[in-house]
Order: sequence, then C-alpha cells, then structure tokens
Amino acid sequence: MKKFDYDQEIKVGIADLKTANSPKKIITLGLGSCVGIAIFDTKFKIGGLAHIMLPDSTQFSTITNSFKFADLAVPILITELKKMGASYSCLQARIAGGAQMFSFADKKRTTLNIGERNIKKVKEVLKEQGITLLAEEVGGNFGRTMILDTDTGKVFIRSIGRTLKELQ
Repeated sequence: MKKFDYDQEIKVGIADLKTANSPKKIITLGLGSCVGIAIFDTKFKIGGLAHIMLPDSTQFSTITNSFKFADLAVPILITELKKMGASYSCLQARIAGGAQMFSFADKKRTTLNIGERNIKKVKEVLKEQGITLLAEEVGGNFGRTMILDTDTGKVFIRSIGRTLKELQ
C-alpha cells in the first residue's frame, strides 16, 4: 500500500462535505456516532466525502447546516459530484462510523443510539438515490478516521489501537 501524502489531503469537518478529483485524498476525523459517506465515480475518478451528525432534518424547525443531516447531505453530495462531471451510473458508496460511544441503562430505547439511527438513515437515503453501497465499517464503540483516495477509489479506516484498514 502506498504511503499517504498528507499535503494532498482535503479535510472534511463535522457536518461538512467536500469533493475532489484524482489524485487528492479526502479525510474526515472523529467519526463516533457520526457517519462518513464516501461516494466515488469509478470512471472519472471524482469523489466526495460527507460527515453527517444526525439522521433526519424533518425533526427540526430551523436548519442552519444541511450537511449535518443524512437526508439532506447525501443528495447534496451526489449533486456536487454530478456538477464536477461524475457519471451517476458509475457512483458507488462506502460508509463508516455510527458507533455507540456511550452506554445507557435503558438498552431498549433506540432513540438514544444516534449512531444506529444514522447508519439506518444513510443506507435508506443511498438506496432511495440509487447508489450502490459497496462496503461499510459501522457500529461498535470506537471512533474512526475515514480517508477516500480519489486516485484509486479506495477507502481507508484508521482507529486508535487498530491497523489501517482498507474498506472493501
């Protein structure tokens, strides 16, 4: 595996998304209960990465950042990729995150598990948008860093105390 050139990295913050052409790498840190969504065009080597915090914007009366929500950010990311020349039929996705970072006494209350709700909503929106989900590393109780290499389309996951892993 080739070494990462950190000068070629584009950083994605929390409740943010970025797109890039080859040979850039797009990276997001701190995926706990948040979910990272990497979408890549295999033909034109155009990719994007979104870092969402919450599943559903319809629960809020005021939206100040659409990138915060899975139901809004995923369609926006797809639109941005298409504006860059991506071919809709060549788009494929990988996701990571959605951990349960805190334990709760009431394990039956899924409303407390925001990570699980984020994963479910991201998968639902990708399906609605007709985007194939190729791979995922979700759940658990640990944070992740997600890296999309727009030269190869590969996605890598870094976690503390674990080796760098390609998400296939």
